[in-house]
Amino acid sequence: MGIRTEHELHSRRKGRNVGVGIMLAGFVVLIMLLTFVKITQTDFARAPGTATPATGSEAND
Repeated sequence: MGIRTEHELHSRRKGRNVGVGIMLAGFVVLIMLLTFVKITQTDFARAPGTATPATGSEAND
């Protein structure tokens, strides 16, 4: 058997798969960047009027 040419349907499907892969990779990078920024942010300030969460001994009082 000789080498068969690729059908037009396969080339369209491959193009869609590449597009979906790029979008998925972009989404993963976006989530990683947001997580990294949130973890490394040191100048975090609570909004005025919000209560601080109770800790161990204070929760039992």
